[in-house]
Amino acid sequence: MTLRLKINLLVSLLSLLFVAAMLALQLRSMRESVQEEVVAANRVAAQLLNRTARLYAAQGTPAMLAFLQDVGRVRSNDITLLDAHNQPLYSSPTSVYKAGRDAPQWFEDLVSPPPTQLSIAFPDGTLVVRSNASRAVLDAWDGTVLLMLSALGLLAIVNAGIFWLVGRATRPFADIVGALNQIESGRFDVALRALPGTEAAAIGAAFNRMVGMLQQHIETERRAVRAETRLSESRELGRWVDQKIEQERRLIARELHDELGQSVTAMRSMAMSIAQRMQSLDPQAEQAARLIADESARLYTAMHGIIPRLTPLVLDKFGLVAALEDLVERTRTSHREVVIDCRVELDRAPVGTDAALVLYRTAQEGITNALRHGQARHIVLALHGDEETVKLSLTDDGRGLPGPDAASQTSAGHYGLRWLTERIESLGGELRLEPAAPSGAQLTVRLPLPAAAAENP
Repeated sequence: MTLRLKINLLVSLLSLLFVAAMLALQLRSMRESVQEEVVAANRVAAQLLNRTARLYAAQGTPAMLAFLQDVGRVRSNDITLLDAHNQPLYSSPTSVYKAGRDAPQWFEDLVSPPPTQLSIAFPDGTLVVRSNASRAVLDAWDGTVLLMLSALGLLAIVNAGIFWLVGRATRPFADIVGALNQIESGRFDVALRALPGTEAAAIGAAFNRMVGMLQQHIETERRAVRAETRLSESRELGRWVDQKIEQERRLIARELHDELGQSVTAMRSMAMSIAQRMQSLDPQAEQAARLIADESARLYTAMHGIIPRLTPLVLDKFGLVAALEDLVERTRTSHREVVIDCRVELDRAPVGTDAALVLYRTAQEGITNALRHGQARHIVLALHGDEETVKLSLTDDGRGLPGPDAASQTSAGHYGLRWLTERIESLGGELRLEPAAPSGAQLTVRLPLPAAAAENP
């Protein structure tokens, strides 16, 4: 049901109630008026006939009959003359006022007063006077019909006017509904014109503001989606670049280990052979050969120090535990003044290749930072794994974190830690860098194992 029809029905109901109230008041007034008219007419007729009937009764019944015929009909009264045997001698004629018409019986019962009867007895008969309100009731009925027709006509005119006015007032709402339907269909560039009326204009202005804000939110969401897509593509590109870098590092490390290492070893062997042959023949050549052999040995040692930094070949061959132990042993060799404890408890946890490489790089980066920036003298490297996660922690007794916010060190200036954080988060893990008590720093990495990640995607 439309708003326009609802308003018309409400107005019609109120109008009908008003008309009904007016009719009730009018009926009450008509009933009182009819009663007053009938009672008054009956009283006048009774007084007139009571006085005159006695005068004519002394002259006999014919004189009374002649008198009544001369009087005719008295308004709102029926007069009957009875003889001594109660036989009717005379009845008043029918009223010619609105002859042939009567009010409906239900209306007559509603407004007519209770009937009254007056009997005047004389020696030769009886004069009976009865009240008759039919003409007064008919007048009341005609007035009621006229009032009802007028009320119905006025009701029709009022409803037609209100229907037209409400239609004109609610016409802007059709524009609003149409605009809302367009938004529902996916068009978000809808704008309402200036609508007539205070309320409609306010709704139209609010609608236009809502559409503007909606367009801004949609554009912001689109930008966010594009940014997220670009970020995802950047992360995919970053992972691809990391994989390529690791491949190139492995290739370079293997070339250094296999090709250059063998060449340097061969150079040292040949130099030592030349030195032995020239020991008694040419001391200067012997010295030069030994110098070449020493430089070859230093080059071989430096090359073997570079290879683990490029890629841990031992990780590919013997696994994470052996690679960490090799890292600790090499650090002890190069920094004899530093104490490094290594505690490994993997319990045969299945650590994947990517996770193992990230954990190794984390330990490598953490030891380097502790020695280079923290001036640490005691480092504890711990690795623990169970069926769901693997945890690596590195704790040192160095100078600690320089900034007040320890967590910010992973994103401000420490590019190695930032790179590790991105790699760890891409594997579903977490990296935390916190101050250690009483001094130093603690680097902690947690990674989900492949079986746990498969169960909880």
